Amino acid sequence: MLDRQRIRENPGRIRDASARKGSDAPLDEFISLDAERRASLTELESQRAEMNRASKSIGLLVAEGKNEEAATVKRQAKALKDAVASGDDRLREIEARLHEVELLIPNPPHQTVPDGDSAESNVEVESWRSKPEFEFEPRPHWEIGERLGILDFAGGGKISGSGFIVFRGLGARLHRALLNFMLQKHTEAHDYTEVYTPYLVNRDTMTGTGQLPKFEDDMYHMERDDLFLIPTAEVPVTGLHRDSILNGEDLPIYYVASSGCFRREAGAAGKDTRGLLRVHQFDKVELVKFCSPAESYNELETLRKDAASVLEELGLHYRVTLLCAGELGFAAAKCYDLEVWAPGVGAYLEVSSCSNFEDFQARRLNIRYRPVKRAKPKFVHTLNASGVALPRLMAALLETYQKADGSVLIPEALRPFMGVDRIQAD
Repeated sequence: MLDRQRIRENPGRIRDASARKGSDAPLDEFISLDAERRASLTELESQRAEMNRASKSIGLLVAEGKNEEAATVKRQAKALKDAVASGDDRLREIEARLHEVELLIPNPPHQTVPDGDSAESNVEVESWRSKPEFEFEPRPHWEIGERLGILDFAGGGKISGSGFIVFRGLGARLHRALLNFMLQKHTEAHDYTEVYTPYLVNRDTMTGTGQLPKFEDDMYHMERDDLFLIPTAEVPVTGLHRDSILNGEDLPIYYVASSGCFRREAGAAGKDTRGLLRVHQFDKVELVKFCSPAESYNELETLRKDAASVLEELGLHYRVTLLCAGELGFAAAKCYDLEVWAPGVGAYLEVSSCSNFEDFQARRLNIRYRPVKRAKPKFVHTLNASGVALPRLMAALLETYQKADGSVLIPEALRPFMGVDRIQAD
């Protein structure tokens, strides 16, 4: 959510910024409602003042024996009271609609974000290592996993439907090992505090992080309780400090969380449906930061490096792309994608989006900090990144470390968590 004063002072700039994101934000309605709200406040203030003056004069008139004048003023005071009550009702209606409208206005892109409306306009800013080479035709991960008996796509479909996967044997162990490896790395090497949060959150939390109202069709909604299955641990972890004033001396705050993630993938029919590339339930490790505005873009760069370190320690080739405005998420001001190379499918797979939301989420969630004691609270900046998402990471790992005999080597960094150095058929 944006500062209302920022929109009032620069409506054209906000309109242009929304257009860069490909959003038809309801700015005209916002401006109209905001003007009506301010006019209503001014009128109500005037009517209340007049009503108070009338109420005070009634007693004086009665004391002076001017009963007829007092009766006239009483009628005027009653009319003013009714007008104020009606005005209050209308003001509440305006405020409610204004809040609905401002929730639909996206966060403007940062000045360093390139223009563009598709992935072709994203800018590669970094890569690590070169693509692996093979003396045989590398297989896609779904073939590798089914031959080794570690990925059961039919079983997932049987018990839940398409887009759900069962991991078996060393596949389940690999899944668990990757989670433990990443959590240990981020807590011990990068000083994140681990938290474990609920998978179900309320509407306020989903709205606060920018998931609602725009993306409700992509969410799994428990209508009876009005709770939502989380699409990412970013939602509950960021929501931990809702309606809080943080101590400026405690910033920056770093959290890491492992969670299941649940997405309907509405509108994604036919896209990357093979194997692990696009599923409805998956696990990932999430990194969340709370910091001062002055430090948020430095924190974005270290956040990106923290997430990328996972891929480097696993020896996986990846690239970093800076997203163009049209590819940028609704709530993000700037975002880097980490894309790992999967040789079996011959494509880069996004495994992390590293985003700076500036104060956009903090305003929706009312998360502030006090720079020094007795100072006026300010809104924090929030950032998050996957550190990283498991399904595509597993796909890239299986495809990168596959051998001609069908086995898969385990990267050295992962072997203490796996207990084996290779996955092979029984």
